[in-house]
Order: sequence, then C-alpha cells, then structure tokens
Amino acid sequence: VLMMAWMNRASIEETLAEGQVCYWSRSRQTYWRKGESSGHRQRLISMKLDCDGDTLLLLVDQQGPACHTNRRDCFFYEITPDRVILTSNPDSGLNAS
Repeated sequence: VLMMAWMNRASIEETLAEGQVCYWSRSRQTYWRKGESSGHRQRLISMKLDCDGDTLLLLVDQQGPACHTNRRDCFFYEITPDRVILTSNPDSGLNAS
C-alpha cells in the first residue's frame, strides 16, 4: 500500500507507543489517526529512517483501503510522456488493476 502523509515528533512518539499510526494533518492542523472515522486502520509493523534523517518509511498492516477515495492506495494515476492514466477505480477495494 502506498500513501504519503506528514508526521511530527508527537505523532511519531504516539505511533511507536500505541502501535496505531498517527499522522499530523497539515490542512486541519491536528492529529489524524488513520481509520478513526473509516475503520481502515494502520497498525505499525516497522518504522525506518532514511540516510539523511528527514524521511520515514512505515510498514503497516492496512485494514481496508488506505486512500480516502476508497482505493487500495493514494497513487492511482500513472504519468506517461503523453498522458495520465487512471489505474484503479473507486470501490475497487484492495484490487488494483
């Protein structure tokens, strides 16, 4: 599952302590615990830091779709030299085409 989101120190600490992934919502200026309203929670399996120390990679156990569009992940547009291709439909659940 591919998804990008923001975290700050407090959301990282909560995620590590609770095992339930918590992000920082820049648009809402508040914490966002993935799946709070949808039930599509993310349980932390591992958290890794890149060589520059500025990017985290989380491996999660995703329950249901990760994207708010009800797709498996948030990266469903493929860009080619001549067009943009939609690679999955809403409600396709966990099946990407």
